[in-house]
Formats: sequence, structure tokens, C-alpha cells
Amino acid sequence: MDSLTQIVLGASVGEAVCGKRIGNKALVWGAVAGTIPDLDVLANPWLGMVEELSFHRSVTHSVLFALVVSPLLGWLLRRLYRHSEASFRDWTLLFFLGFTTHALLDSFTTWGTQLFWPFSNYGVAFYNIFVVDPFYTVPFIALVGAAAFYHRLNPKRQWLNYGGLAVSSAYLLFSFAAKTYVNSVFERSLQAQQIQYTSYISKPTPLNTILWTVTAAGKDGYYTGFYSLLDDTQHVDFAFEPRHAQLVEPYKNNQKFRRLLEITKGYYTVEKTEKGIVLNDLRFGQFDGWRTEGGHYVFKYQVWQDKQEDLQFEMINYRPKVDKAYFTSFLGRVAGEE
Repeated sequence: MDSLTQIVLGASVGEAVCGKRIGNKALVWGAVAGTIPDLDVLANPWLGMVEELSFHRSVTHSVLFALVVSPLLGWLLRRLYRHSEASFRDWTLLFFLGFTTHALLDSFTTWGTQLFWPFSNYGVAFYNIFVVDPFYTVPFIALVGAAAFYHRLNPKRQWLNYGGLAVSSAYLLFSFAAKTYVNSVFERSLQAQQIQYTSYISKPTPLNTILWTVTAAGKDGYYTGFYSLLDDTQHVDFAFEPRHAQLVEPYKNNQKFRRLLEITKGYYTVEKTEKGIVLNDLRFGQFDGWRTEGGHYVFKYQVWQDKQEDLQFEMINYRPKVDKAYFTSFLGRVAGEE
């Protein structure tokens, strides 16, 4: 999830653990705990594209990191606030839950979180919430923010904080229920159109859990469709894009390239370019793919050989022009307008 959301979640967890003992310090250090895992981005200037993609959400998002680092920080904070009511156990639990809830929330999104690093570099992803969702974050931040204005022993403070946790958790449960329902719609529509597929990824579109998209893997390519919970019909139109898997064969002996394919979890299509190829990462799909004229993939990876025949990589990010026309069209599609 985005940094603001992780800060709010961490602050709320910190408050739940030891807010009664140390007041707003629990909110502050909880927010710090919710931020620390994302500091892995500080290593980006020293990493190549593939290493950067592989390192993000790995070490600092793992269960092992939480187990090892939490007691160390707990010991430091206990020494820093030696006269406070919070014990070493309290501080350790604050950081442990701050780290693990951060990683778990990230695993609900599309990118994938390497929870079991270093034993596995598989990115756990449930695809049930977009990385930025105001329906999750705004009520959460409002309730937790209000809690900060009450005395640490005032029951209203605890009720507001637990209310924030309850409302945000309820929204996550709704997203899972919505995903289960739209999956059934996608599956029936694929079957009705006699589309053969081996697997699929369904995920919400930006900023909501009403409009969903699916990418289904067929024999030689992928079928993509969109469905809103507010649509009048359960029929889904699918667009097909060939995979062109043969274009990756000349690069498969390269270890970095193989890792790049692993990161996409096999959901990619390939385009030939003048100097090499471009991989379209289908996990994220297209920010504007629901438009009649189609859209562009959010993440594309340019791959080519330089003069020394070394493989080079470059990420190409696409963002649509987010203007009034875009939002009008997008909100219309969310509302069920085809």
C-alpha cells in the first residue's frame, strides 16, 4: 500500500499495543514501525532494474526481518524511554506487529511480498485491493487522528483507534467478498464464450473495489476483461493479446532475464522493438484499459543487448493523463456505464 496508509496502520497498531502506557509516543513509534519496511527503496540507486524489482518488498518485508529486528529496536526504545511504563516486551511487540501488518497489507495488493525471504523469493499477492484506496485510508486516518487528541487513559481514545482498525478491516473483508463474486462472474463469462484458460488474475482497478479486471492465460496469449459490481449484465467482453513467447528465447540463458520472468509470474506479453524486446507486465494491467479505444500497460520492461552483447534492462512506466475527461469516463465505468 501507499506510504500514508502504512503510516496510519502502524500508528494504530502502536496505539493498540501501548497507547495506554505512553500516549502519543505509541502513535509516533507505531508510524515509524509502519514506515521502516519501505526504506528498502533507499538501496535503489545502487541496484539495476531487475535487482531493484527483486529487492523491493523482500528482506524488510519478511517474517524473518520482523523476528530479528523487532527485539533489537525494542531494546533500544526501552533504553531511550527507560522511565516510561512501556516494557521491553511492549516495544518489541509494537515493532513486530508494525512490521508484520505492513507486510501483510502489502500482500493484499498486486506487486507481491516476499514474506518468506530468504527461504523463498516468491511474491505473495492476493490481488484484493489497489495500492492506493481512499475508501480504506480516509476513514482510518480520520478515526486514528481523532484518537490522538484524547488523553491516553480516556476510553474514547481506545474506541476511536479500535474503530479505525475495525472499519479498515471490514473494508478488506468486503474486498475479498467482492473478489470472490467477480471471479464467479469472470469464470461464467469465460465458459459461456468457450474461452479456454489455465489460470487468471483478477484485481480491482485504481482507487476502488467496485470495478475489477481479469487477465486469463490462454494457450497462446491472454484475455482481458472488466466488470463492475454496478453493471446491469454479467456478460464480460474480453480482448485477446498474443503472448509472442518465442521472442524471449534468445534471452533465456541470462539469469537476470529469467528472474524478471519470475517476477511477472509468467503474466507477460512481448513486443519486438528495433533494439530488442519489451515485456508488458500483465499483473498490473492497464490504468485505462476499460476505455473503448483500449489502454497502455502500466509497467513495461525494455530488454536489449549492448555492443558488448551484455543484456540491458530499462523500466518504462505509463501513466494516463488524469484530467476531468479521464475521471468522468472512469467514474462512469465504475457506475456501470459501458
